[in-house]
Amino acid sequence: MSAPARFDRGHTDDLMSFLAASPSPYHAVANTAERLEKAGFRQVAETDAWDGTHGGKYVLRGGAIVAWYVPEGAEAHTPFHIIGAHTDSPSLRVKPRPDSGAHGWRQIAVEIYGGPLLNSWLDRDLGLAGRLTLRDGSFVLVNVDRPLLRVPQLAIHLDRSVGSEGLKLDKQRHLQPVWGLGDQVRDGDLIAFLEQEAGLAAGSVTGWDLMTHPVESPAYLGRDRELVAGPRMDNLLSVHAGAAALTAVAASGAPLTRIPVLAAFDHEENGSQSDTGADGPLLGSVLERSVLARGGTFEDRARAFAASVCLSSDTGHAVHPNYAERHDPTHHPRVNGGPLLKVNVNNRYATDGSGRAVFAAACEKAGVPFQSFVSNNSMPCGTTIGPITAARHGIRTVDIGVAILSMHSVRELCGADDPFLLANALTAFLEG
Repeated sequence: MSAPARFDRGHTDDLMSFLAASPSPYHAVANTAERLEKAGFRQVAETDAWDGTHGGKYVLRGGAIVAWYVPEGAEAHTPFHIIGAHTDSPSLRVKPRPDSGAHGWRQIAVEIYGGPLLNSWLDRDLGLAGRLTLRDGSFVLVNVDRPLLRVPQLAIHLDRSVGSEGLKLDKQRHLQPVWGLGDQVRDGDLIAFLEQEAGLAAGSVTGWDLMTHPVESPAYLGRDRELVAGPRMDNLLSVHAGAAALTAVAASGAPLTRIPVLAAFDHEENGSQSDTGADGPLLGSVLERSVLARGGTFEDRARAFAASVCLSSDTGHAVHPNYAERHDPTHHPRVNGGPLLKVNVNNRYATDGSGRAVFAAACEKAGVPFQSFVSNNSMPCGTTIGPITAARHGIRTVDIGVAILSMHSVRELCGADDPFLLANALTAFLEG
């Protein structure tokens, strides 16, 4: 085994900056694209003809990005090593008619996206971010990254049972944030406000994809600052690590026998069934077009896919000190213990024995420890883009990730070492 990867606080610092700058999937892919551009990658449009030249390329579609690096000498049937991740996180998203209010309060109508821990959104200072669509069909990103909204919790004096019976929230009635005062609800107020924020002409916005986000910055936590608290670690932590690994491999100049790929999808939190989700055609289309651009045939495509491997990287559950009985008694992953290998024999995760060998080899090469995760038999197991990728494309897929606490909270918790360890393992995997 090579020397263990030494913890680099700079990587985690950069992750925290990435989290803070990426309050929506659209911002996450824009920030990822900027990092790729600095590393020499160039954007290619899906509507253009592609060439088979070597180098780094990427495709943007909404809240998804697929990037790949074709090394010199790559043949049409050269297989792919793929890092899969997702850009979306549970949140409160703005409805088509957002302007609402009652009893002198001005409110914003929101819909629940994914499966958030609803109580974690209460009494938080929230900003608003996302994508505005203009009359000509173009898009503008907007980010009001200051206290703008708040979902106020009911005072305990008005619900004495909350201490004994627990908090009970009605998703329709209890989660509509306030953003000001006024007795008259005026349709168009929110969008007019955002047009001003984005420097756009009044009436230029005809569509929007907007979501709330906490404005509190990511931060180190703990006596020795060995933990990190922040938003959207599920799953921007993996997007960031994947981009770092891809750009490192592209810049290394080392000979590659595989084509390294980063595929970061949208809509994982609600089933992945969209044109930008893992269950859509985006990844397969990009990989196939890459084969064809290098002069390949269907036979070359089949050969490339058959020899390809995907690491589906998503967060997993660290053992919770207050709820240890909810975890499998023989599998207690710890933060800062290295990335997780996620296993479920009912294919909620895509890992099998051969996949374990692939990940173990990458970790050994990188000098990175890893841990195994399996759910308690009495608890339902979550799932990822891993089984979807394996089934849709016929590509061997392995589910991995970083152990965290407070998954799907507005503010999650991970170990400060683990993001760097994950990035090192992913780099070794992409190197082949």
